[in-house]
Amino acid sequence: MDSLASTAVDVLVIGAGQSGLAVGYYLRRAGLSFTLLDEQPRPGGAWQHGWNSLQLFSPADASSLPGWLMPRPPDNHFPTRDAVIDYLTQYEARYALPVQRPVRVQDVRRSGPGFAVQTDAGTWQAQAVVCATGSWSQPYIPPYPGRELFAGAQLHSAHYREAAPFAGQRVLVVGGGNSGAQLLAEVSQVAHTTWVTEQEPRFLPDDVDGRVLFTQATQHYHAQTGAAPAPPPTLGDVVMVDSVKEARQRGALSSVRPFARFTDTGVVWADGREEAVDAVLWCTGFRPALPFLAGLGVLQPDGRVATTGTHATAAPGLWLVGYGQWTGFASATLIGVGRSARATVDEIRKFLAASVEAAG
Repeated sequence: MDSLASTAVDVLVIGAGQSGLAVGYYLRRAGLSFTLLDEQPRPGGAWQHGWNSLQLFSPADASSLPGWLMPRPPDNHFPTRDAVIDYLTQYEARYALPVQRPVRVQDVRRSGPGFAVQTDAGTWQAQAVVCATGSWSQPYIPPYPGRELFAGAQLHSAHYREAAPFAGQRVLVVGGGNSGAQLLAEVSQVAHTTWVTEQEPRFLPDDVDGRVLFTQATQHYHAQTGAAPAPPPTLGDVVMVDSVKEARQRGALSSVRPFARFTDTGVVWADGREEAVDAVLWCTGFRPALPFLAGLGVLQPDGRVATTGTHATAAPGLWLVGYGQWTGFASATLIGVGRSARATVDEIRKFLAASVEAAG
């Protein structure tokens, strides 16, 4: 771990993945003293834990953080997981962002007008705190009846790396959206798969990639007057990347509605039919990685924090960036988090100025 240069700053950012780096970029421009604490041993945030074949479904220039475009891959194809990690690593160095790692935040408490942030490397004092931890470390699995009875393998997409361990097995892929579609496409090449989704998945036209999707969603977001336009495609709709197109050609993209319960050897479907299953791959999303905020009394039952924009409504001096729509439009995406980060830093600058004025 890098030595701690300071334990008192204006702003402490918890998390140095894509969201934390975007906040750091604007904090640097604002001239505030700040540090980013990151529990990962290396740069790259949650991208370090993506599956081996993971690719963005947007081109590099539509998948960038503020200030510096992601370099285009030599083949001009969509960037891979490793390309994103390399970009985030270079971004951190390019703007000389003061990241301390690995540092695990354990607790955030009030301390005078600011906060005391307890970590496994000591306690930090900060006037303002920005949470940018994302959700990778808090995978969510829905409470299916009898799940604890099932003797087969269960793996969340957060921990999936490749299809090889499932070769020859009977696998349920549970959950729609892009992760469900992409992992189904990969696992179905080596295993007998059944895709379980709450509703019939929505597949975007083949020519709609992430850039088009984001542009359409942005236009809809800004349409605040007159008759509301029809809802655009959402980030939960399935983008037809090459692997998903190939699965469609094989007839592997059909889905079924959820089963009723688990047995020790498989599942029971809604019609009472039992089926033996070797493994379940959960593509069922995540919850915010915010357990260290429990001492502030701001956590809701679903793990979220009530916010006005990105500011915690019940905790002056606390902001949350990059957790999804509830912390800003498209804020959980590389291209979308910049807007939330910029607005957050502007609020922090005003907050600190007002605090100095009140104290004087």
